[in-house]
Amino acid sequence: MNKNSQNFPCGRIANLLSRREWLSRAGAGAGMIGLTQLMAEQGLLATPKTENSAKPTTSLKPRSGHFPARAKSVIWLFMEGAPSAVDMFDPKPQLDKRDGDTTNIQAFFGNPGPLMKSPFTFKQYGQCGQWVCDKYPNVAKHVDKMAFIKSLHSESNDHVPAIYQINSGLPRPGFPTAGAWVTYGLGSENQNLPGYVVLGNTHGAKGGPHNWGAGFLPSTFQGTLFRSQGTPILNLKRQPKITQRDQRAQLDFMEKLNDEHLRRHSRDAEFVNRMQSFELAFRMQTEATEVVDLSRETEATHKLYGIDNPRSKSFGSKCLMARRLVENGVRFVQVYSDGEWDAHNNLKENHTHHCLATDAPVAGLLTDLQARGLLDSTLVIWGGEFGRMPISQNGKGRDHNPKGFLQWMAGAGIKGGVSYGETDEIGYEAVENRVSVNDLHATILHLLGLNHERLTYFHNGRSYRLTDVAGEVIHEILS
Repeated sequence: MNKNSQNFPCGRIANLLSRREWLSRAGAGAGMIGLTQLMAEQGLLATPKTENSAKPTTSLKPRSGHFPARAKSVIWLFMEGAPSAVDMFDPKPQLDKRDGDTTNIQAFFGNPGPLMKSPFTFKQYGQCGQWVCDKYPNVAKHVDKMAFIKSLHSESNDHVPAIYQINSGLPRPGFPTAGAWVTYGLGSENQNLPGYVVLGNTHGAKGGPHNWGAGFLPSTFQGTLFRSQGTPILNLKRQPKITQRDQRAQLDFMEKLNDEHLRRHSRDAEFVNRMQSFELAFRMQTEATEVVDLSRETEATHKLYGIDNPRSKSFGSKCLMARRLVENGVRFVQVYSDGEWDAHNNLKENHTHHCLATDAPVAGLLTDLQARGLLDSTLVIWGGEFGRMPISQNGKGRDHNPKGFLQWMAGAGIKGGVSYGETDEIGYEAVENRVSVNDLHATILHLLGLNHERLTYFHNGRSYRLTDVAGEVIHEILS
């Protein structure tokens, strides 16, 4: 016996076994590992019942929320590039008085100038007396339907991470966006259309598809991008020589092959999502073609949305398509404005252009939704990824400002004609009833009947949610 074996139990055991017996036992153990793998692949092993072991859904079938919902669907009017609150809805008398005064505020892109008053004039509208600039006269007619959140703040003063945060709650890519969380929680009311649709802009959103991605959620819940010009959905129609019967037969045969593959690879969740995508694409060929056909609408409707005006035609068409989508059961629609409200050099020129492009379409959407009885079940959101500085930049522009900005909501469950929160006297920083992006998301989910603390997904060892570990519902703006 080796003298060291007396000090180490493994040495004593090894010396009690012959080489042949040791190899036999080791080989049996390796065989059991292989058998366990085979049984797991065929679903023959029991799964321990733990809090997070339930298989997450990949279906878009409609589901109930945690409590009765006020809203059934969302239309998010995303003003990419960031409009200026003090030049649109939140005028500051002190900014007029102190026009030209120097401050110690630093600009993100440099060239900070003195305080700059708004180049626009303002009037009060509605019974609530909300101030609106002279470039938004049609939207101004609807202020009694709106709740203005004037004290939002976020973390980044750069467009891409700021857009990621306003969409997903975090200023970095790879996390599920609000639309993905909503469709994961509630599904969609129309199985022949995507549950989450994005109507993109003419130049492509900064940050790309991460802005409507599903992150670690099943890919079933990611946004489907519709093009802003031309045919909204490419390759939607069948090839001329392929009949519907032939295509259905192809899909049925693929389904049999896929089912066999799935039996052997039951843990491949993304494979199920791909199968569902093929089926959805087939079903969309009929219904989606009709929904995106705006020629079915009357001339009066086109005029209402500003489609008769070249300046507002593009955004007006997308707003009308958004109404048609929610009318047909789509759960979440995000509409990106064309160009950018990124007024570094000439705010007056930039905001005048974008107001002309969006004023009639936004007002038309609110009017149309109300006339059709859809506003009571549709939450409409307007705003950008952050705000703009009260100081000038390059003489006539304004730089990025995540410290204080504005968004408004209208429609389902919203108390119209109210304002919540305030920035300081020059519009630089949120100081009263500060609202985080987590709070904004918690409020959106609440209106859809979802408790933001309970809508979770287990990933990488912990449960994630849209609001991360924060967020409070803004009950003061709810009816």
